[in-house]
Amino acid sequence: MRKTLQSNRATTYVVNPFPGDDHDHQHCIDEALAEAERLCAERGRRLTALRRRVLELIWASHQPVKAYELLARLQEASASAAPPTVYRALDFLLAEGLIHRLASLNAYVGCGQPDHHHAGQFLICQGCEAVAELDDPAIAGLIREKAENQGFSLVDQTIELEGLCPECRDNANDRGVVHD
Repeated sequence: MRKTLQSNRATTYVVNPFPGDDHDHQHCIDEALAEAERLCAERGRRLTALRRRVLELIWASHQPVKAYELLARLQEASASAAPPTVYRALDFLLAEGLIHRLASLNAYVGCGQPDHHHAGQFLICQGCEAVAELDDPAIAGLIREKAENQGFSLVDQTIELEGLCPECRDNANDRGVVHD
């Protein structure tokens, strides 16, 4: 899933790109679930059926998913699904680095690179709500440096940027709407 972009200043890793016309979404889901199973087995952690199903539902699209949307989907198969159950599964998936929480949306997306901790930079489309994930060490390093200059001890960082994905931008341009 990871694609590298080079510039004269740094390397940016596109962890999860915006899906294109030829996107095989089932491949994304299958790959994410297989990687989750591998990592959990390697770490001695249990990827229970419920945790696996929550992860699968999160990967069902490239759009952020809220906890109560997950609960509703789980209740379609089992009326006994309850909010604490969903939140425990989300907590596990977050702790294992298998998903990310987008605070601005209070929603979750799958992590395309769960095998190592990284600072996430997320591009969130205001048109279709698709999300792309970047991992740019230069951006993360600059933020860490600026925080340290203020005496701030940075624990974690997530950057959420809103705009238009290529498809929505092209559609807006076709309608004569101009975006910078």
